[in-house]
Amino acid sequence: MLDINLIRENPDLVREALKKRQEDPAPVDRVLELDAQRRDLIQNTESLKAERNKVSKEIGKMQDADERQAKIEAMRAVGDKISDIDEQLREVQASLDAVMSTLPNMPDERTPLGVDESENVVLKTSGELPEFDFEPKPHWDLGPELGILDFERGVKITGSRFYVLSGAGARLQRALIAFMLDLHIKQGYTEKYTPFMVRTDTVFGAGQLPKFADNLYKDHEEDLYFVPTAEVPLTGYHMDEIIPEEQLPLYYTAYTPCFRREKMSAGRDVRGIKRGHQFDKVEMYMFTKPEDSPAAFEKMFADAEETAALLRLPYRTHQLCTGDLGFGGSLTYDLEVWAAGCGEWLEASSVSNVTDFQARRANIRYRPDGGGKPRFVHTLNGSGLGLPRVMIALLENYQQADGSVVVPEVLRPWMGGIEVILPEPK
Repeated sequence: MLDINLIRENPDLVREALKKRQEDPAPVDRVLELDAQRRDLIQNTESLKAERNKVSKEIGKMQDADERQAKIEAMRAVGDKISDIDEQLREVQASLDAVMSTLPNMPDERTPLGVDESENVVLKTSGELPEFDFEPKPHWDLGPELGILDFERGVKITGSRFYVLSGAGARLQRALIAFMLDLHIKQGYTEKYTPFMVRTDTVFGAGQLPKFADNLYKDHEEDLYFVPTAEVPLTGYHMDEIIPEEQLPLYYTAYTPCFRREKMSAGRDVRGIKRGHQFDKVEMYMFTKPEDSPAAFEKMFADAEETAALLRLPYRTHQLCTGDLGFGGSLTYDLEVWAAGCGEWLEASSVSNVTDFQARRANIRYRPDGGGKPRFVHTLNGSGLGLPRVMIALLENYQQADGSVVVPEVLRPWMGGIEVILPEPK
C-alpha cells in the first residue's frame, strides 16, 4: 500500500506513476476526496469531544439543578452527534482503505518506461543452447513415453490442467526442491516450512487481495485461502511485528505447492505442464532496511542465476518495463530458461523489490538501534526457481536420441543413484 502522505503531498507524481503502469490515475482524486472528508470528520468529532469534556467538568461544579439538567440534556445531543460522525468516519475510512488497496506500487526510477512485455529489456543471455542431431521432443510427448508424466490420470482424478508425476519423474521433482532449498541455505537463507492455507488478512498483506481474488482458491467455510506462492505466508510471518534493527536483514526460503485459478486463453500454453492450477515452487524472501534493499535485490537475483547455472540450463534475464510490472513490484528482473523441445524461453523466476508496499499493508516495521519511531521494512521476493518450468527445461534439454533423459549431475545426490531416466519397456 502506498503512503497516504505521498498522495497528499505529491498527487501528480502518483498520477504519473499510474500512467506509466498503463493504469487509470482517477483513483488518486478519489483518495484525496475521501482523505479530506476523513480529516474534516476527525476535526469535527474532536472539537465536539473537547466541548463535551469541558462542559462535563462545568456540570460537576453547578449548584443550580435546572441549569445542570439543561447542560446534561445538551451534552446528550452532542453525544448523539459524535456517534453519528463516528459512524460516518467509519464509512469514509472503509471507502478510503478500499481505494488505497487497489493502487499498485510506485515504479523504481530504474524501471524502464514501456507499454507491455514487448518493451521489457533483455539484460543478458547465459549458456549455450543445446544442439541435437535429432528432433528434440517437447515434454508433453517425452514425459508420457518415459512413463513419468501422466496427463490422462491427472484429468481423471481432478480435471483439466492437472497431471501425475510417476517414478523417476516424481523423484526428479523432489530432487529439484531439495537441491534448491539446500542451495539457498548455503546462500544465507533460513528455511521455513509454512502453512499451505492462510487467513484473509495474510493474503491482503502480501498484496494478493483484492486485485487477484479471482485467481485464488478459497475455503469459504473456514475463510482460508490456499497459498498462490510461499511469498504470502512468508510476508505474514512478521505481520504486525516490530523487528529489532540488529536482526535485519532476514533471508528466508520456503517450499510450497502453489494453487492458482489460471485464466488461460484458448491456444495459449494449453499443452503440457507450463500452466496449471497446482504447481511447486521454492521461494526466496527478504526483510531489509530501506537503504539496504537495492543491494539485497542484486543478491537475490544472483542467487536465482546461480540456481540455473548449477543446473546447466541456458537462461536469459529481462528487466520488466513499467507496463509489465507486477502489482507490488517496484523493480523486477525475470529469469527465463530455454526449453529445447518447446523451442521457448520459459519464465522460471521473477525477482522483485517491493520496497515498503507489503510492509505497510501487513504492518511490518523495525525499531532503529538509536531509538526513534519504528520504520517500515522493505520486502523482496523471488522464485528460486519455479517448477514445473525448470522440470520442462531439464527434460527437454537433457534428452537423448534413444528417448532417455540424463539427470543433471548436481541433482544426482537426491536421485538415489539414478543417472539416466530410461524409457519404459515397450
